[in-house]
Amino acid sequence: MAFSATLTLPFWYGRLDWDPEMRLWRAIGDASFILLLLLLVLGPLSRYSRSVVKLLPWRRELGIWFAILAIVHSLLVLDGWVRWDWMRFFGYEFIAQLDRYARIEPGFGLSNLIGIIATFIALPLMITSANWAVKRLGGSSWKWLHYGAYTVFYLVALHSLYFLFMHYTESFHRAVPENLNWFRYPFLIGALVLLTLQMGAFVSTIRRRGRQESRA
Repeated sequence: MAFSATLTLPFWYGRLDWDPEMRLWRAIGDASFILLLLLLVLGPLSRYSRSVVKLLPWRRELGIWFAILAIVHSLLVLDGWVRWDWMRFFGYEFIAQLDRYARIEPGFGLSNLIGIIATFIALPLMITSANWAVKRLGGSSWKWLHYGAYTVFYLVALHSLYFLFMHYTESFHRAVPENLNWFRYPFLIGALVLLTLQMGAFVSTIRRRGRQESRA
């Protein structure tokens, strides 16, 4: 918990010119992404360094707190930005002059939907991040279920790409920050590092199996 709270602070203090409410949900959302990134990076890194293997048990804690922060981020957005208006959630605004809803933000609704789907997928992963779940489901079934963390990552990456690079916070009459979001490029670098490590670990595994088969 302390690590998650500490991780949120740089994102909170790094955007002092932003609306406080927006700063809060963005800080929590960005911190949750970092936790997810750390969780997934540890796996392929352990293929390259035995010292990283000692950190693998911490993946459960990272996964649980990622999910908690993701849920809090989602609730803050629903309550503070879209005000529980599902038409707004999907990028529509009520135009009084036309007496109907009009689509204002085409990508906003799709990105929100992707984010909510990622959060719902993360819920069973969080709930089953315990020894009782491994015993109840069995090792292979539990591992299969938790491979869903990669699906969550790809969905979160798509969700974040939109809000970091395409959406400029003009929705729902909020002021646009003068400074662009500084987390845009660290986010890209982190995502690319993870993908590179995953591909490298995959290639390393294939080569290792090839050597073992040739020896056999």
